[in-house]
Amino acid sequence: MSKVLSVNAIATQQASWRDYLAMCKAKVVLMLVLTAWVGVALAPDMGRSWLLQLVSLTAIGLLSAAAAVINHIVDREIDIKMARTRHRPVALGKVSEARGFAFAAVLGVTGFVALVAASNWLCAILTLFALVGYAVIYTMFLKRATPQNIVIGGLAGAMPPLLGWVSETGQLAAAPWLLVMIIFTWTPPHFWALAIAREADYRRANVPMLPVTHGIDFCKTCVLGYTVILALVCVIPYLIGMSGLFYLLASTILNALFVVYAWRLKRDPEHRSAMAVFKFSILHLMLLFVALFIDKWVFYVA
Repeated sequence: MSKVLSVNAIATQQASWRDYLAMCKAKVVLMLVLTAWVGVALAPDMGRSWLLQLVSLTAIGLLSAAAAVINHIVDREIDIKMARTRHRPVALGKVSEARGFAFAAVLGVTGFVALVAASNWLCAILTLFALVGYAVIYTMFLKRATPQNIVIGGLAGAMPPLLGWVSETGQLAAAPWLLVMIIFTWTPPHFWALAIAREADYRRANVPMLPVTHGIDFCKTCVLGYTVILALVCVIPYLIGMSGLFYLLASTILNALFVVYAWRLKRDPEHRSAMAVFKFSILHLMLLFVALFIDKWVFYVA
């Protein structure tokens, strides 16, 4: 026991800024901030300065990073058993739980205070709820309890467009919830594609992901079904006058490609297409929200 503690102590001392950055899941956070930024862009103009908007988006990113750090700490035992995650800093012992929680606390408190100062209390509280939803409800409970974990827990990750909108307006509205619905519907095919590719990892870690509990073929069918639902949901912004023809064209092309990728996965007997679906889904969401922004500020006049 003392030898293990000694090794962990040495590893902790070797932690670098790169390890702490890795715990923040920077690429994921940047995607969340992008969707929050689109929420800001689509919200009614409240005359807020770009500096206040930048601080608000940064604060949302900090709270999202805090949730990611907590995820690393809580999932350390699972991460050790999975090839994709076994090199994470906490799993390796390079960052101790205590230092990890302290880091998460600094990120979370800084982000919350910055949101209150640069935006409003409603946005700060909603962002904090999203953090709890992902770091506590999903990571600590749902992930280990049900194969529908990513469907239920996906709501927390779908919140940034609403948070961006509320940071600008200080009030809830129907329109940003539609943006939340898009990400909420996008999340299952995105994550289940990864789960299919890493099914052996999740089985070894005893995590009840859908391909483990219900089989890969059933999961493939669900991926395809959700991509079709997503394609339908993505038409709604145009139908209600929230966006124009540029967005409709872009979303139609992107969703048609997503369905094609999902169909190939469904027909692939060796599951080789799973990572292709996963990678395309990331590009899909990024381009979809960029299209929403371009449509609003370049082509479309409400």
